[in-house]
Amino acid sequence: MNMSVAGHAQAAAAPVSLPIEGMTCASCVRRVEKALAKVEGVDSVAVNLATERADIRPAGRGVDHAALVQAVRDAGYAVPAGSVELAVDGMTCASCVGRVERALKAVPGVTEAVVNLASERASVHGTAAAADLLAAVAKAGYPASVVDTRAQAAGVAAAKKDQEREQLRRDLLLATALALPVFVLEMGSHMSPGMHAWVDRIIGMQTSWYVQFVLTALVLAIPGRRFYLQGFPLLARLTPDMNSLVAVGTAAAFGYSVVATFAPGVLPAGTVNVYYEAAAVIVALILLGRYLEARAKGRTSQAIGRLVGLQAKVAHVLRDGQEVDVAVDAVQLGDLLRVRPGERVPVDGEVTEGRSFVDESMITGEPVPVEKTVAAVVVGGTVNQQGALTLRATAVGAQTMLAQIIRMVEQAQGSKLPIQALVDKVTMWFVPAVMLAALLTFATWMVFGPTPALTFALVNAVAVLIIACPCAMGLATPTSIMVGTGRGAELGVLFRKGEALQRLKDAKVVAVDKTGTLTEGHPALTDLEVAEGFDRNQVLALVAAVESRSEHPIARAIATAATERGIALAPLDDFESVTGMGVRASVQGVRVEVGADRFMRALGLDASTFAATAQRLGEQGKSPLYAAIDGRLAAVIAVADPVKESTPAAIAALHQLGLKVAMVTGDNAHTAQAIARQLGIDEVVAEVLPAGKVDAVRRLRAEHGAIAFVGDGINDAPALAEADVGLAIGTGTDVAVESADVVLVGGSLAGVPNAIALSRATIANIHQNLFWAFGYNTALIPLAAGVLYPAYGLLLSPIFGAGAMALSSVFVLSNALRLRRFAPVLAGG
Repeated sequence: MNMSVAGHAQAAAAPVSLPIEGMTCASCVRRVEKALAKVEGVDSVAVNLATERADIRPAGRGVDHAALVQAVRDAGYAVPAGSVELAVDGMTCASCVGRVERALKAVPGVTEAVVNLASERASVHGTAAAADLLAAVAKAGYPASVVDTRAQAAGVAAAKKDQEREQLRRDLLLATALALPVFVLEMGSHMSPGMHAWVDRIIGMQTSWYVQFVLTALVLAIPGRRFYLQGFPLLARLTPDMNSLVAVGTAAAFGYSVVATFAPGVLPAGTVNVYYEAAAVIVALILLGRYLEARAKGRTSQAIGRLVGLQAKVAHVLRDGQEVDVAVDAVQLGDLLRVRPGERVPVDGEVTEGRSFVDESMITGEPVPVEKTVAAVVVGGTVNQQGALTLRATAVGAQTMLAQIIRMVEQAQGSKLPIQALVDKVTMWFVPAVMLAALLTFATWMVFGPTPALTFALVNAVAVLIIACPCAMGLATPTSIMVGTGRGAELGVLFRKGEALQRLKDAKVVAVDKTGTLTEGHPALTDLEVAEGFDRNQVLALVAAVESRSEHPIARAIATAATERGIALAPLDDFESVTGMGVRASVQGVRVEVGADRFMRALGLDASTFAATAQRLGEQGKSPLYAAIDGRLAAVIAVADPVKESTPAAIAALHQLGLKVAMVTGDNAHTAQAIARQLGIDEVVAEVLPAGKVDAVRRLRAEHGAIAFVGDGINDAPALAEADVGLAIGTGTDVAVESADVVLVGGSLAGVPNAIALSRATIANIHQNLFWAFGYNTALIPLAAGVLYPAYGLLLSPIFGAGAMALSSVFVLSNALRLRRFAPVLAGG
């Protein structure tokens, strides 16, 4: 959706997102940022060339949306009209419709407003902020809300991009068709004496120039007009961009050629030459670069498109006992929905009826479908497998997990990394510096160049202008961020803040919370060893029956283990809790006693039979319990918070990445040390409260360097905020963890090494792009100026410069797209 959900000047200050049209290079980005930063009420601005979007953070109460749009236009760029869909309540007749339409049309920036009484919807087009529209409707006396039409808006945006690419393709084909004869006529004559003689004999050299003039004029006037319509106005404002460079360079080559063709006497002797082919071919080559760039840009944003595509379009809602098909954005909280086999779950909900398996790989990265029964939570966008389900909607629209994920990815893709600040400062002055370099080149060749000095001066000045366009610089960082964060989302790694993408690669130590991060977060039966002559399931049935009377977490874990194994719990008689010892009861006439070793000793039973098992359990940080049946020692039992299956591989992967791993937990030191030994964790900080975790993070940072903290995002919030990068293990539908920089939606520690490896790969990709972009421009400007001519007689043709400039952008984009093939360190992260 192009129209931003922005803060109104009178409302609470919310971030504003504006789409920007017409930006082509890094200097455009800086120019738009400066223009927006001057608007009253703006705190900070980040403009992204790859996403073609400006993200504005207001100061204080807010900022005037119309003023932002006007500032962009005054800088020479456009804010395209978009559309917002509003759900309007309380309309009862045609006069209500008219009142709402008039209120909407009165909002600055609205070009069209259509209100439908039957659907209770208002479709608004223009550049107005959604918050301004809502305020206008509310003032007219009708409550309204924004309808989440993200999928529709994504389709509209994609269609618009396709249209722009098609226009570029047509312009490129036309420019190529017109420029090719010009190139053949002029360059063929230079390269082949035979060709020169043939042209002179068949059509005559002067006629050849006339033909080249007509063809080149068509190239510049039709496919090339985009450069002049934007480049010259910006030059007139003394804020030139890459369009200005192309416009000045091609206009100079064409203008000189026109004078040589129609008024040769004006030029000094020996300088009557034409450069139509330079102007025509430069336009064709730069359009080729723009077209390839547009295609590559489309691929960089495919991650958002794929996420939006996961949303169901239609929901089967039960209303008044009837099943009605409605659009997903019309589903309301509490609605009952049916999900048939093979369909996508339309919204987040809780199963009220049915049993099925649901493919949650788009959320967790795990390919194995998860069983869902009554009371289970399902997530919108996941795929129902065999069975039919009925569910109650618990989150709709922008509140669904998928919508939150899309929003996080969009924010991360539009963010600006610290590394970009230097790039912006350099590129702001780069284009004016290039124009100055071109003037100096022209003057130097005019004064010191060989005869014909004017010809040499013109050709080399044009070469400098064309080769130095800073497109690649502007694309170097944002394209890598877009592809990297998009790939992260596919792997279940959500970068909530773009800076985390840069900081994470510098982490030297990863501190991990134990409960819920390394472990499952709840006690479970981990060990049950029976004495000779006893049946394992029978012992478990008896012990679980006794423990089912207790509310203690250990007792509940034993009872749950029996239930999960399909063991029915028999009724009890004579239940008794023995203080400090354990519990006893009769189960269908069988006496059962469960407790610590001292309880067994009090009963006169020798627990040494299980001495080896008890020692092993103690080394693992588990406290053994014993069970006696009819006065005989029957079993040793252990309940603990089990380590997640994915944890050992994740710890090993972090070590392979060269990182130290520390465990920070409130659990007792003995249990923590036992788990650390089991997993190969380097350092343990145990028995700490949440505030103590913050101190532990600071100490670890002082000892080892930059630290990443991994927690469940709830009780670990202070430590997540204190760490250089906080990674929250997202579970269920709670992915919007405000304290974290990165959210791992898979609920597994495997996402941590994946996130760190992706961070390293993305920042390395950015460095490669920046090296190429800066190195290319820095190296080739002197060549274009003719620095090698005195020693080697070598000059760089403006045509070669145009081709190289176009290829530099294509190289940067292609290099960024390599991140789409990033392979996770661990699967299922």
